[in-house]
Amino acid sequence: IGLGLADGTWLAFFEGGVVMLALGLVLLLAGRGEVGELRMRDGFLTTTLIWVSITFAAALPFSLGAPHMSYTDAVFEAVSALTTTGATVITGLEELPRSVLFYRQFLQFFGGMGIVILAVAVLPTLRIGATQLTKGETTGPVKDTKLTPRVAETAKALWAIYLGLTLTCTLSYWLAGMSFFDAIDHAFSTVSTGGFSTHDASFGLFDSPLIEFVAVIFMLLGGTSFALHFVAWRRGSFAAYMRDAEFRGFVAIWVFSVLTVTVGLWLYEGYEGFGRSLRESLFQVTSNMTSTGFTRDGFAGWPAFLPAFMMLVAMIGACAGSTTGGLKVVRCMVVAKLAWREIMRVIHPRGEFPVKLDRRALPDATLEAVAGFVAVYFIAFVLLSLLLMASGEELVTAFAAVASSIANLGPALGKASATMQPLDDWGTWICTIAMLLGRLEVFTVLVLLTPAFWRE
Repeated sequence: IGLGLADGTWLAFFEGGVVMLALGLVLLLAGRGEVGELRMRDGFLTTTLIWVSITFAAALPFSLGAPHMSYTDAVFEAVSALTTTGATVITGLEELPRSVLFYRQFLQFFGGMGIVILAVAVLPTLRIGATQLTKGETTGPVKDTKLTPRVAETAKALWAIYLGLTLTCTLSYWLAGMSFFDAIDHAFSTVSTGGFSTHDASFGLFDSPLIEFVAVIFMLLGGTSFALHFVAWRRGSFAAYMRDAEFRGFVAIWVFSVLTVTVGLWLYEGYEGFGRSLRESLFQVTSNMTSTGFTRDGFAGWPAFLPAFMMLVAMIGACAGSTTGGLKVVRCMVVAKLAWREIMRVIHPRGEFPVKLDRRALPDATLEAVAGFVAVYFIAFVLLSLLLMASGEELVTAFAAVASSIANLGPALGKASATMQPLDDWGTWICTIAMLLGRLEVFTVLVLLTPAFWRE
């Protein structure tokens, strides 16, 4: 694209490619002859190292060419793209070369279903067991469900669905009035629930109800488990969606949030009537809950409790096994049921109250794992927020920036409501770490820091 448009960026992409090709050849030669099955420890380590190395590599074109960013900002932009967070340190997007804009969007598309899944499906020449890799990459607590007997076949099936949704989204945007360049770029960041745009004003530039409706549909599809998409496609029936407890919970929370924000905007702000309030709410709630991060006018300036409510919606997230961030609806459902069980135990100390999901009782090991994850997630959130406050940021900006990063949302509150550019280098690195923790589900990274993990 850079060569075709003669926008002066091709050399930066070429130089970055040469550097990574050289490093890749060195690693390939160093690992020749090593064939074996990955253990769980190897899988977590490999997953984390792949993400870190790919993001540092993806940052090279940003720092070597347009927009001539510092390497700190370049790494942040690359991590934000690949983790489908959508936070940015760039302003003046319209002034960037089209090749750079396309590169940002393509990174989100690439990161949407996971770099590791791509490697398992497309690069079978690795000749190593893939099951442990996908355990580190797949989002959500239900990571052992196999849709096909072989992991590679599962990955290919998921990618086929992902590509099909992206192509359909591109066509829909184009028919709704976007230019073809904007249509394909925004399709990349819609299905991946990434949220990058080619314009500073994001969807506010288009100001089209039809385009926003297309975005809402495909953000919801991106926020739904791709395992459910696969089952529905294979059976040729939509019944699989409504039989899934998490999907029903996702829809219920989404409807409740849309109605709450609609009434809030209508009563406090008066968005030219109920219809305008519903339009704003429908688009922004969907964007936040799926951790996409597209905006129209932004929610940071909304009245009363609504900005904080929107951050809470983003922290909840959408379905496990989707391209979204956040805690995931299924975990929130399990924690809510677990809390209710403890309340009932106080009332009836001798009673038995199993925690059920889809009419099946969950084993204690699963309940402990979910509760442990939620606890560690919020501990990481609080510690990173305190570190950001220690760098000089005020409370609202610190908590919102970290919440947005660890939930892979993008937009935040305070100074970081539009972009993360106001943060200093220290704050930028903290948010970069938070994005990686959120994308890799916290445990995948933190487990590497425990001494017990490294013992035989």
